[in-house]
Amino acid sequence: MTNQIDLEAEIQRLLTEDDRIAEQGITVQRRDHLVVLGGEVESTHRRDEICRQITEHFPDVEIACDIGITRAHAPSEVEEIS
Repeated sequence: MTNQIDLEAEIQRLLTEDDRIAEQGITVQRRDHLVVLGGEVESTHRRDEICRQITEHFPDVEIACDIGITRAHAPSEVEEIS
């Protein structure tokens, strides 16, 4: 079985080197029994594709996809601060 550091390194390598993903801003952290992917990408489609690729490559590892979406446009409505 792959140890924790090797697993995190393998996932990080896939994130950066696989042409379908090619993301350097995604973090990989081991938390108890699962691996958490963090960071931000430009769209929900991109986030979902990254999570799908990682889950496909590591089917025996529980993956939590905690990747946020970067707001690329100016807000369309005024934010009210109370």
